[in-house]
Amino acid sequence: MENQKKSSNLLFVLFLILSVSSIAFGQLKTDFYKNTCPNVESLVRSAVRLKFQQTFVTAPATLRLFFHDCFVRGCDASMLLASPNGKAEKDHPDNLSLAGDGFDTVVKAKAAVDSDSKCRNKVSCADILALATREVVAMTGGPFYPVELGRRDGKISTFTSVQHQLPGEGFNLDQLNTMFARRGLSQTDMIALSGAHTLGFSHCNRVSKRLYNFSPKSSIDPTLNKAYVAQLKQMCPLRVDPRIAINMDPTTPNTFDNAYYKNLQQGKGLFVSDQILFTDSRSRNTVNFFASNNDAFKQAFATAMTNLGRVGVLTGNQGEIRFDCTRPN
Repeated sequence: MENQKKSSNLLFVLFLILSVSSIAFGQLKTDFYKNTCPNVESLVRSAVRLKFQQTFVTAPATLRLFFHDCFVRGCDASMLLASPNGKAEKDHPDNLSLAGDGFDTVVKAKAAVDSDSKCRNKVSCADILALATREVVAMTGGPFYPVELGRRDGKISTFTSVQHQLPGEGFNLDQLNTMFARRGLSQTDMIALSGAHTLGFSHCNRVSKRLYNFSPKSSIDPTLNKAYVAQLKQMCPLRVDPRIAINMDPTTPNTFDNAYYKNLQQGKGLFVSDQILFTDSRSRNTVNFFASNNDAFKQAFATAMTNLGRVGVLTGNQGEIRFDCTRPN
């Protein structure tokens, strides 16, 4: 009798733990819209494919928008909200480099979803962004992974909420791990998500310090590959327009692959926060593993994107389903 009581108590505790963790993940599920908008995935896919055919920037821009959105206030599409007085998340200096094509991708996908009368105003902008991100990853050669759905849209977007919430290009491993751990993401998740730098571009002002003014001892960052330094200096001479774009991945910038990690092994990480993943012995083994195994990288990236997509989500009656992704209802 005593044992029965103990086991039922244990089951109850387990039930509570599972209940709390499912609430924490916000009851997200891949078939969330099976009754309300069963073809949501194909509607988003068609719109994203059309946009991608118009410009390749669609891919890195959408992926980066998803990351920035999830890191500030959670994955609630608050990064998409516009403010009449320039005080929204998107207006913060850390977000000004987010390409407009990412925002436009979500707007176009939302219009496609809403063109189906069954789906109109049933699917959140946060879920549309999550689905669009998976599509651009797959369209560029990355993994096609299941996307958990059921997020609601946030109603708040403030300039100040961005402060110290996004990783900086000069971060060391401890700073990166601390920031990602705060969002329930492991070091392996962080290294896999950094692999998104296999796509897209940055700007000369983000790397000039590593090329010309690194430290009192050395004007050039000694962890940089010498041939790569020459290449970067050619693209980013002193006093060049700081908005000049440079590829994050100098080898295959338009393909989602593990070249990013192979570049790190050769000292070709564009940011300090990229190269540190190889120079710090605590993360080097994972970089070497991903560099040697593209499938393992893609699998780890898919897992990390699922974990990222659970960060700070609003569900149930929280938030709203925005009618227009750029403003609250």
